Amino acid sequence: MITPEQRAEIRRLFYAEHWKIGTIAAQLSVHADTVREAVEVTKFQSSRNRPRGTIVDPYLPFIREVLEKYPRLRATRIWQMVKGRGYAGSVLPVRRVVAHLRPQSSRKAYLKLSALPGAQAQADWGHFGSVEIGKGRRPLSCFVMVLAYSRAIDAVFTMDQTLESFLRGHLAAFAYFGGVPREIAYDNLKSAVLERYGNAIRFQPRLLDLAGHYHFAPRICAPGQPTQKGRVERAIGFLRTSFFAARSFRSVADLNAQFIVWRDEIAHARKLPGDASRTVTDAFAEERGYLLPLPEHPFETDLVRPVASGKTPHVRFDRNSYSIPHRLVRMPVTLVAGADIVRVLDGAAEVARHARSYDTGATIEDPAHVADLIEQRKAAATTKTRDRLLLTVPELAAFFELLAMRGDPMGRHTTWLLRLLQEHGAEALREAVLEVLARGAVGASSVAHLLERRRRKRGVLVPIPIELPAHPGVRELSVTPHRLEDYDELGKDTAAGTPDRSGQSHGGTGAAPHRFDLAGPDLARDAHALESDDAPGGTGRRREEGSGGEGPGA
Repeated sequence: MITPEQRAEIRRLFYAEHWKIGTIAAQLSVHADTVREAVEVTKFQSSRNRPRGTIVDPYLPFIREVLEKYPRLRATRIWQMVKGRGYAGSVLPVRRVVAHLRPQSSRKAYLKLSALPGAQAQADWGHFGSVEIGKGRRPLSCFVMVLAYSRAIDAVFTMDQTLESFLRGHLAAFAYFGGVPREIAYDNLKSAVLERYGNAIRFQPRLLDLAGHYHFAPRICAPGQPTQKGRVERAIGFLRTSFFAARSFRSVADLNAQFIVWRDEIAHARKLPGDASRTVTDAFAEERGYLLPLPEHPFETDLVRPVASGKTPHVRFDRNSYSIPHRLVRMPVTLVAGADIVRVLDGAAEVARHARSYDTGATIEDPAHVADLIEQRKAAATTKTRDRLLLTVPELAAFFELLAMRGDPMGRHTTWLLRLLQEHGAEALREAVLEVLARGAVGASSVAHLLERRRRKRGVLVPIPIELPAHPGVRELSVTPHRLEDYDELGKDTAAGTPDRSGQSHGGTGAAPHRFDLAGPDLARDAHALESDDAPGGTGRRREEGSGGEGPGA
């Protein structure tokens, strides 16, 4: 603003001396616009220099009305609306008009807040993308708590934002701070608020339990007002740009270890905002003396929930399966999950403990659980075999009872007795068992000894077991058994000199020809052996291989 004397001098130089506006401004050290205003140059502007009307002018009332209702509506949308009302121009003039007519957003003024030492902390979650673990991806989050007075910060990176991780973040911060602030401010996050209607807030019950255990007051900020907890918002931004950006890490545990180094060497070594004479470490040392003391016992933060397995001895939790004892299949049990350990309780007794996995679709098993299941399956198979034996030879009930009283392993005796049943039959096994019980020498070996002795007494040869190869093509073959009488008939026909298929008759003294019967090559081979044994002068038994095929009477 110029004085009346300066204004008179400007007008004299312009009108009397005919100086140019720029020359007057340079001579008097004023702005050129000030000179123009003093000489009132607008009086000399011709109509040609005045702004001309534009193609948008007929639509200005409509554009003003739209912007009053929708101040943030984009210029391109308004251009589409005026095109529907006859506008034929491009979008550029509309953009110029909208930029000029759009109502300016109101600029809020904020009070600078100050906090007393130990009076308040602010807490919130920060999102840091996701990490790939095993077969899946998990979100990477960070729980951050900041002391309002000293700006001391503590953070814990986690792979979820569950209530349990939220509570564990509090305990970690309290342990680092060495005490508890009197108030903690949150926004309306689900970990703190179940529902809200105006000023009526329903807190998470476990958060209230935590507050009662550590004696602090939870305070919820107004919706859409992040400035009410601006210190933690800025701390998350500082953490994102100064610590997390371009940082590599092997695991979440490694990332948390790197944060501790960064916090001590960088975050707390910086100047205290608003007081350059001190560092955050200095203010934190002062504030520690004003924090509430920690209770004797920490708050329990583990997740506790009832679970039950399916037909396999595993319980599902957080995308993975954890083994339990097989005796608890389909029974209700209690799962207790911490950050690193997953436990399973049957009542108050712990029946399983596993390291927690953050993989996807993994099966975590205790070798002892697997071994017990295998033993149980073996015992089940032994029990089925024992039931089969008892059904065939009921006298074995007393036999097994004596074995159990003696403490002998039942599986070995059961398998041996089943093999004896297959070799000697039910009646022979029953007689041997009764004799063994009468003598008091209870054991499968005693039964086998009696059966073998009786076999030798009768002169019965020991059957040779046939061991088939493990090839499925061999084990799946179906062999049709033949009547033994067919073999007797073949022997009789050969001894009588019955003509063969060629019409020739063979006596009993000559070498028997090979027969090819419908019964197959095995039956024909056995018939040939029978013919040799029944021939006159024969030995009455099969010739040994390699004897030349001639008997003593040949």
